[in-house]
Parts: sequence; structure tokens; C-alpha cells
Amino acid sequence: MNPPVALSTLTPGSRAVVTEIRIPVEHRARLLEMGLLAGTAVELVRFAPLGDPIEIKVRGYNLSLRRHEAEQVLVRPS
Repeated sequence: MNPPVALSTLTPGSRAVVTEIRIPVEHRARLLEMGLLAGTAVELVRFAPLGDPIEIKVRGYNLSLRRHEAEQVLVRPS
């Protein structure tokens, strides 16, 4: 089984499953409302030209996250 890594370390086209979200509680609710929950499958679509933000596909739609947010989302590559 693969160990969890930060979402920001994946390469475009990689798929993974969210294992933990380490974002502070006051900012976590926004991600939870958008469907980014533990156990959710995600795919890293692309990085912006300067590396920030990061675009992921989650639950059938594309979502952009700041790099500092993606570093706090741990995933298990699949």
C-alpha cells in the first residue's frame, strides 16, 4: 500500500484518494462543502504556469486549490 503524500506532489494525470485534510478548521469547511472529503477520489489535472493554483478533478468537476492548501491535503496514490 502506498504511503500518503501531499496532493501538491502528484504529477498531472495522477489519481489518488484523499486520506486526510490538515487545513485549519476555519478554512476546512469550504473544501468540505465542495466535496473534498477523506475517501474521495481525485485526479490532478494541471498546475498553473507559475505552479499556483493547482487544478484537480473531484466528483466530476474541476476545482482549483492554492498550492499551500494542496500541500495540506494528504492523498494515497492509486
